Amino acid sequence: MEEIRTERLRLRPPLVSDAPAITACVNDPRIYEKVARIAPGQTVKVTTRWLEAVARGRARDLHHVFAIEKEGDFAGIIGAHRSDEGAPFEIGYWLAPPFWGQGLATEAGHALVSWLEESCGAKQFTSGYFADNPASGRVLEKLGFRKSHNAPLFCLGRGRDVDHVFMVRGPKTR
Repeated sequence: MEEIRTERLRLRPPLVSDAPAITACVNDPRIYEKVARIAPGQTVKVTTRWLEAVARGRARDLHHVFAIEKEGDFAGIIGAHRSDEGAPFEIGYWLAPPFWGQGLATEAGHALVSWLEESCGAKQFTSGYFADNPASGRVLEKLGFRKSHNAPLFCLGRGRDVDHVFMVRGPKTR
């Protein structure tokens, strides 16, 4: 698996040795309340199992997840997932709070989308954000995503449905 480098970031495959840092981040309510599929109270063991599943999915071209590093420090996770080879990739990301507000999610997102287009031939992408997290929506807009629709989406971290803005990116939406 290759790395992706930008002006300020290194995107690399996440390692089992990252599990403690990832676990600490995803147990922060500022993270798990903004991401649909992260439950609070995650253990290092659960994170390690997730990392192992990601590696299996990468081998089948279904999951491409990267650890985001800035100056050697773990800053977050960005990834693309799809259900099968012909499906669009769904882009997801989160940054540890000390790295917010620096344009890093946008920088990592541009790098990931470009890599997916070049390496995987991807042309269509989906993503989204909870309506009460407009900063994430601005990141997606900068990446060329456009609003598709709003609908409730269950958030594991909140334990309830939350208004979600679904976004798409493709040849007709740029």
